[in-house]
Amino acid sequence: MKVSDLVQQLGLKILGGDQGLHCEITGGYTSDLLSDVMGHAGAGQVWITLQTHKNVMAIASLKELAAVIIVKDLQPERDMLDYSNIEDIPVLGTTEDTFGISGKIYQMLNNK
Repeated sequence: MKVSDLVQQLGLKILGGDQGLHCEITGGYTSDLLSDVMGHAGAGQVWITLQTHKNVMAIASLKELAAVIIVKDLQPERDMLDYSNIEDIPVLGTTEDTFGISGKIYQMLNNK
């Protein structure tokens, strides 16, 4: 599944990094603790978080994540979006909470 498929099927908002929508998703990782994601997320995963600052993008780039999804209609800081566009890593938004969107993505990725 590509990031663009996830956007379409879940009605996610594209907030930045739209050049990376073609990336393949290998799984998902849900955490708000940056060190946890740095230590355990894998390349190609979608990171679900409420964090909205540029350090999120530094970790997303380092871990070669497919996209970052920000929950609860929170808005990313400008420098996060700038970094997203430079790295071509999509930042997506949803009004859902972390539990809800994680469950939907889990079902989508495991019911192929």
